[in-house]
Parts: sequence; C-alpha cells; structure tokens
Amino acid sequence: MIMLEILKDRAALIRHIMFTLQEQNGPKSIFADGGLNRQITAGVILLLGPKPGRGALSGEPCLILNKRSLKVKQPGDLCFPGGRIAPRIDATLAAVLSLPLASLGRWPYWLRWKRDNRRAASFLALLWATGLRESLEEMRLNPFGVRFLGPLPPQNLVMFRRRIYPMVAWNQRQKRFFPNWEVEKIIHIPLRELMDSTRYGRYRLEIELPADDNPSTSVRDFSCFQYPDNGTTEILWGATFRITMLFLEYIFGFKLPDPNTLPVIQGRLDRSYLSGPNPAKSKMKIED
Repeated sequence: MIMLEILKDRAALIRHIMFTLQEQNGPKSIFADGGLNRQITAGVILLLGPKPGRGALSGEPCLILNKRSLKVKQPGDLCFPGGRIAPRIDATLAAVLSLPLASLGRWPYWLRWKRDNRRAASFLALLWATGLRESLEEMRLNPFGVRFLGPLPPQNLVMFRRRIYPMVAWNQRQKRFFPNWEVEKIIHIPLRELMDSTRYGRYRLEIELPADDNPSTSVRDFSCFQYPDNGTTEILWGATFRITMLFLEYIFGFKLPDPNTLPVIQGRLDRSYLSGPNPAKSKMKIED
C-alpha cells in the first residue's frame, strides 16, 4: 500500500492520481466495447477535495458525496453526483470543456487521448460534461472550479439497465455546496478514514419486494462502509461503494477486508425504497 503520507501533499496526491488512472485506464480499456448506449449510460463524478471548516480534519483530502433526499428513489443512500446524458446540451458543453484553457484541455493526457483514439476522447468529453451538468443541478458544483483527474472503468447495475462511467475530479476552491430537492445533504469522508479496515461491514438487508398479491422479502448481504456524521451513521454501499473501492485499490493499493470477517449491520428496505415516491412511474432498482 502506498504510504498515507502522500495525503499530506496535495500536489503530489493529484499528480499520483492522474498518473495512476492514465496508466490503468487508457481509451481502449474504458471504451472496450467501442461505443456508448446513450439510453442506459450515466456519467458521474467521483469528487475529491479538502474538508472544509476549522476542525482537526480541516483541509484533509476527502471523498465528497451526496445523500439522496426522501423525494427520490433510494432515499438516504450516499451517491456520486451525476446522471444520464442530455445529448444536445452535453455535446455543446463537452466542446467548451475541451478548449485549451478549460478542464479537459488542461488535463495532461488530453492531447494523447485525441491523438490515439479521437472517438474515445469525444466519449470522455461527453461523459465529463454530463457529470458536471448534473453536479451543477444537484449540489451547485462550480464546473469551472474543478480539475479533471481521469476516468475509472464503467460499472453495470445488476438489477437495473444502467451503465455508470465515473470521472474523477478535484474540487479546487469551492467551500460550500447548495443541494437541490434531490439531495438531503453533502458529506465529506476523509480518504484516510476510508482506508480504516475497522469501518467496514456486511450490510444485511431485508428487502421487501413489491408484488400485487403476495408480497415477499429477500435477505442479501452487501459489503459496506460506515461513517459517523453529525450524530448519525451513514452507510456507503451498492454501486457507489464498488466504485469507491476500485478507486482506493488503484490509487492506494487498499483492498476490502475478507467479507466473511466483517461485522453484520442490519437494515431494511421497504417497497417505497425500490419504487420511489411515485410507484406508478418508477422501476425497481437495487444497486448491487
């Protein structure tokens, strides 16, 4: 595992993340299937940045997540900002972000991507634009105040037809975010704490499955991370958890402890979690 001392040097950390992501995830590996199905594709931002405030952890490099509000599906879950592609808007924004002084244009590997695989570079720009647009809507993230660090491999949702492309970014100066109705609050989790093995567990969920005549329940275990935040314990699990663990393994060599050795955390999901506040217009989704 890379020494955690690198967390004390922000510039060295950023350089290390950019170099490692480029070495692991070139155009051919990220877009191995050769294209994007825009109907099922989502671009999200794995956002990093210093912890705000004046406490002991002030300035500590953090993973910045949204907590979903009670007005959307999967209420209470932690997630990355992002969403589906809006083709016209995002294509225009992607062109702007690719200019020499914009976030992609300033990424050290952007010219190499365009030279080696122009099509993959255009996909990357589109997904980066999607993530920034959605982040602006959800948490008022300033799209001109973030630094693009590189992509992670896509993740498929098992029980929902969706493919997520994570884009890693660094929040350079924004200290306050302003969540919209989709987001309950913003949570900063220090990277150092994400590499504390004692915070991991098995999230044993009793899931109430929707049915017209015979409702049933299913019990499943998911690996998870626990984080205390202002008197409550937040649970990071599902696709967001998997992407976070992939990032930690790439960048720091950190691997999830053996799931069989982790303590069990009990939980329950009712039908409203799966169907959303308006069941007639929603589809079931379990992020596994």
